[in-house]
Amino acid sequence: MKFLLCPILAAMLGVSVCAAADDVKFPLSFDKLAERATETVDVTLDASMLQLASQFLSNEDKDEAQAKKVVSKLKGVYVRSFQFDKDGQYSISDVDALRAQLKSPEWTRIVGVKSNKGENAGIFLHKSGDQIQGLVVIAAEPRELTIVMINGPIKPEELSELGGHMGIPKIGESKSSKEEE
Repeated sequence: MKFLLCPILAAMLGVSVCAAADDVKFPLSFDKLAERATETVDVTLDASMLQLASQFLSNEDKDEAQAKKVVSKLKGVYVRSFQFDKDGQYSISDVDALRAQLKSPEWTRIVGVKSNKGENAGIFLHKSGDQIQGLVVIAAEPRELTIVMINGPIKPEELSELGGHMGIPKIGESKSSKEEE
């Protein structure tokens, strides 16, 4: 599923976007998911932590300098990812609690992917007037659940600049490119 999302996110790069996720919270049930998961990623970077983390990015390296510039505008980056050793270790109701928060009129699902293998994904944007104020990506498959929230102004072309930094996966990276390394 994560490899399916890469082209979707890359396609978004042609649209001007700002992002924020102030009003979306991870459901409490996610703490219990972490207990059942074989691998868990938990990235919680508010504005002060992003500024601290950005100090470790070099101004000399072009990619890191650009990532540092993007990070300076953000209010938060939040990633939760759970991998399980067998199907059925999390329930769709765990995901529905998060999706329910994204059903308000301010939120719009711009991408929805469902498969008969139990994989589904969604990208949601929070709009206020002509401005996009939030970005949430949900990728769920039988043995993996990943949620990414970016809070703060960001243009889609800047999303790729954050890839590989602060727990954000690289956009456009495919399974075959990972295997070649």
